[in-house]
Amino acid sequence: MQNIRNIVVLTGAGISAESGIATFRGPGGLWEGHRVEDVCTPEALAVDPELVHRFYDLRRAALAGVEPNAAHHALARLDAAWEGELLIVTQNVDDLHERAGATRMLHMHGELLSALCAVCGAREPWTDSLPEGATCAACGSAALRPDIVFFGEMPYQMERIEAALAKADLFVSIGTSGAVYPAAGFVQTAAYHGARTLELNLDPSMGSVFFEQTRIGAAGVLVPAWVDEVLGSLPGIHPGGGRGPVGKA
Repeated sequence: MQNIRNIVVLTGAGISAESGIATFRGPGGLWEGHRVEDVCTPEALAVDPELVHRFYDLRRAALAGVEPNAAHHALARLDAAWEGELLIVTQNVDDLHERAGATRMLHMHGELLSALCAVCGAREPWTDSLPEGATCAACGSAALRPDIVFFGEMPYQMERIEAALAKADLFVSIGTSGAVYPAAGFVQTAAYHGARTLELNLDPSMGSVFFEQTRIGAAGVLVPAWVDEVLGSLPGIHPGGGRGPVGKA
């Protein structure tokens, strides 16, 4: 970890799968029994808004039955202790990073616990069912929709992500398939700007060839071990916790 100060971490469905959240593309390309084209495109929302709203209502309600796992908690420890720059970019729409305590992060594909106004673009926290025609608190339009980046829409905060990748000394990808762009290209962007690159994944991703190192295994095992390595390199940091004399319990 010598000469590493700025870190960008990308997390995907694999980090939340161990908490019981279904990965985006399951058997047969289905997501919770639905074709992605039927629940995650602007066209789907226009053709069958009732189905799309109901689909995300169920996903939102399901969050109450899951908890952050060891990988989420490990990244929160890194967030709390790392004195350099850190940005956790998640492709996930759940709130498990936040519940674990991470703060230096962003959701590039939106959030289940948020509603987006299709007219004025305002966002507001949303925890209950979101019926079609719900009214925007900002402009009064009956146009609230799930705050999810559908296929064909631009991911959020790309300028901030690109700026962080350009400054990164280390880029780490956790639990991603390497199949969905633009996130799949982050490793190449970071490497182009001189960052070291590491993949932590249950299986090699489609982009494994672009990483300097790939570690294969469960996120709940690999991520805490990696965070312990990182924090163990810092003066006065216990690998498993907070500050204190190095080597002391």
